[in-house]
Amino acid sequence: MFYEPASGHGLPHNPFKAIVAPRPIGWISTRSAEGIANLAPYSFFNAVSDTPPIVMFSSSGRKDSLHNAEETGEFVCNHVSEAQFKAMSQTSYAYESGVSEFAASGLEEADCRVVRAPRVAGAPAALECVVTEIIRPRDREGRHCDNWVVFGEVVGVHIDDAMLTDEGRFDFEKAKPVTRLGYLDYGMAPPVVTLARPK
Repeated sequence: MFYEPASGHGLPHNPFKAIVAPRPIGWISTRSAEGIANLAPYSFFNAVSDTPPIVMFSSSGRKDSLHNAEETGEFVCNHVSEAQFKAMSQTSYAYESGVSEFAASGLEEADCRVVRAPRVAGAPAALECVVTEIIRPRDREGRHCDNWVVFGEVVGVHIDDAMLTDEGRFDFEKAKPVTRLGYLDYGMAPPVVTLARPK
């Protein structure tokens, strides 16, 4: 089949997110200027630079994570493991603004070193980030989309020592990452295959 998104796909469900998959989950924690912690998963998340390390997450609509990142200039991206899969899903619930998803989901906050935002205790890894820019993508006719992309430079990295191999590598098989697929589907840790680059 072929379809043009502007004309519709004609399927029972939109296949776009299922095609662009798997995607890492940006489990974004922030703290409001009033001190209230917020935690929410974002399925549009990734790294965009390694020197300096920069990550991004995209918010569909103006949500608390975006508001807090704008207001405080900080956020944290927490690695989602299979052990915290259901808690991560619970944090996607649309709680009233001012309700901490940490408390509502039975998760413990852990302090960060550089930023004020909390991180998820027990997560295999967490990236402390300082906002570098926030943009609104435009469509091909120049109209703003109802999305905001938040970029953050990683200024601190937390790694659970148990997730490191004897050679000092972050071990996917120990961290057991959860990824986002399309629809209501998620991917669990896949087999790892090592392949050297051609010379």
